[in-house]
Amino acid sequence: MAEIIQRDGTWTFDGETVRIVPGGKAHPVRLALGELAVPVEALAGISFEQERKGGRLRLRLRGGACPVLRAADGRLKDGSDPYVLAVEKDRTGVAEYFVDEVRNALLIEQVPEGPVDRFLLPGPALPVSGGGGDGTASFDGETVRLTWNWKAEEAKTAGGPVSLPLSRIAGVRWLPSIGMENGSLRFEPVEGPVPAPPKYDTYSLDLWGLSKKEYTAVLVAAAVLARLPQARTAAVEAPAGPPALTKAPAPASAPAADDHDVLLRRLRELGELHRAGVLTDEEFSTAKQAILSRM
Repeated sequence: MAEIIQRDGTWTFDGETVRIVPGGKAHPVRLALGELAVPVEALAGISFEQERKGGRLRLRLRGGACPVLRAADGRLKDGSDPYVLAVEKDRTGVAEYFVDEVRNALLIEQVPEGPVDRFLLPGPALPVSGGGGDGTASFDGETVRLTWNWKAEEAKTAGGPVSLPLSRIAGVRWLPSIGMENGSLRFEPVEGPVPAPPKYDTYSLDLWGLSKKEYTAVLVAAAVLARLPQARTAAVEAPAGPPALTKAPAPASAPAADDHDVLLRRLRELGELHRAGVLTDEEFSTAKQAILSRM
């Protein structure tokens, strides 16, 4: 048994599983995730990065093994990454021993470093909620609900909270705020996205990065990804390039008759965005024709 206890959290390894328990003052993302049990077969490696005042233990997971890492797509800072542990200077020897134990297990079990074709860790516990900026997103396993606060644009608040069943979600993307650029949590419905910025899109949160808690939006994205059919069976790393929406398979046919109201609502939303000046005449016409073709 290898164990290292730090203010940031506690890691233990019994030869088969790395257990990660966040410390009481850990980042909100870590606290919301709670205890994690990472099986050896989900690991690609481990390292200890020596620093002047200690260092960092870093677990490297196989591509596609963890829905949180897949949703984050490499954009988590070390403070919010559950697989990074800050190590104090007097515990570097323990950290190096921990690394040796995990590496020996990987060698004995002959675990490959390559990506996997399914998630090996569960998504965040349900129900889950997160966000900030102009609203909050929540997910109970069946429906995503977006609620707005007083900072949201009228294009969002006019229609009230939005409920989006999992069956209507084609993809989801989380982007954190970076510098002066806002972040977002964006859901793409199967009938197609609105070509509008997240601050006006009723299926998106606009994230400003003013609080660490805004990072918890990535947990909602991860929980949805863990339950999208394609994400469960094709969790292999995507090629390097611009981040893209992670999508479930596209419908093989046009929406059924009972989806007619959904498309009418989308048309109304387009009209509101057009009248508000968010969409140009050309963008409105293109989006409108795409929806009409499905009715």
